[in-house]
Amino acid sequence: MKSSHLILLLAVALSGATSLFCKSAAEQPVRLRVDVDRGVLPAGSTEKAVVKIGLDCLRLPPRSARPPVNLALVIDRSGSMSGDKIERAREAALELVRRLAPDDVISIVAYDTQVETLVPARRVGNARGLEAAIRSIEAAGNTALHGGVMRGAAEVRRHIEDGRYVNRVILLSDGLANVGPSSPEELGRLGHSLMKEGISVTTIGLGLGFNEDLMTRLASRSDGNTYFVENSDDLPGIFNQELGDVLNVVARRVVIEIDFPAGVRPVNFVGREGSIRGQKAELTLNQLYGGQEKFALIEVEVSPEQAGAEREIARARVSYDDAVNQRAGSATAQRTVSFSADEKIVVKSADHQVQADYAANLMALAKDTAIALVDSGRKSEAAALLRQRAGELKELGSVYANSAVSAAASAAEPEAARLERDGLDNARRKSYRTDSQQVKNQQSSAASRP
Repeated sequence: MKSSHLILLLAVALSGATSLFCKSAAEQPVRLRVDVDRGVLPAGSTEKAVVKIGLDCLRLPPRSARPPVNLALVIDRSGSMSGDKIERAREAALELVRRLAPDDVISIVAYDTQVETLVPARRVGNARGLEAAIRSIEAAGNTALHGGVMRGAAEVRRHIEDGRYVNRVILLSDGLANVGPSSPEELGRLGHSLMKEGISVTTIGLGLGFNEDLMTRLASRSDGNTYFVENSDDLPGIFNQELGDVLNVVARRVVIEIDFPAGVRPVNFVGREGSIRGQKAELTLNQLYGGQEKFALIEVEVSPEQAGAEREIARARVSYDDAVNQRAGSATAQRTVSFSADEKIVVKSADHQVQADYAANLMALAKDTAIALVDSGRKSEAAALLRQRAGELKELGSVYANSAVSAAASAAEPEAARLERDGLDNARRKSYRTDSQQVKNQQSSAASRP
């Protein structure tokens, strides 16, 4: 073969490879699905169904392609953090900084009775100055938590107009907020306002002295993660886990809109906070992470239909900012169901994953309610609620041969007995609140992260 022909063939091959690469790199990072707990519903009666709006987030391209981050690290240095806690917090912060790229933006805020910006928002560059600032953190004073978060957010805002950045505040605290606004409601309002700006707040509660209601409310209203770390030795791993999410953001400012046709009435969201107005439902999320799934569950009431009929049950649209390709993205999906008078056909059509997700969120909501009941001295009612949910899930798992749902029911029964016998001590209350929020937020674990 002549060399000119070989060059031509190589050029064509490289052209095709480049075309395929560009197509892959430009692929939409978010895929939208509409699923139902059963694809076939019983005919002739009003039925309750569960609609799942799923967002499958593609894994990020190589590290060089990820969007830069704009991160504020807000560290509690009040007196209760003295000793091993503050030492482990410094180690975790140092490791986090070392994992950032030179073009990422970092700011470091420490608070006790007062709030101090140790490092104003700047590009990481040479991290020596950052490491010196972190090593200088010493524990003393009270806990101006609200002021610390506000200062961290102010540092993030210095670069928020640059649309390339993923904006995040990471808050570490071991104590009760006792300087400035300190209620869960006040911190929840702060989280909600920051989410509107595109800033998520991740909260890390250390030890047994922090207010878990406040920390989870702040995180959930800003669409951030939340952690309970009983042992300070686990802090570096938690920081590493959180940074894994921050460096994996593929989409921001996510809006999900769902339309339900006549005959399908949306009743309520299960687990997440969303709005329902007539036949429309809407949900907003701040950030999506590559390689993970986020979803919303909506209970609907479906009017009677004759056997053999088909009906659209939901139509969804998601719009978002593509963090990788720096452009607007969107996707649509819809789902139909059919109707049958044959119970075996209905059972066979079950989507076990939707049922399992529904069961997990029902138990998370039950734990939230159980906390309120125990707090008001009604632990027997709290235990009864868990038993009731366990019974419902046991029946669901049995009818549809769903082992995951049956396992959730089995786990709830001894939990109810322990709750009735012992109530909720400080550590278990924190675990209940944190676990519930992590389930509702579909927060990933280190083991599941790509």
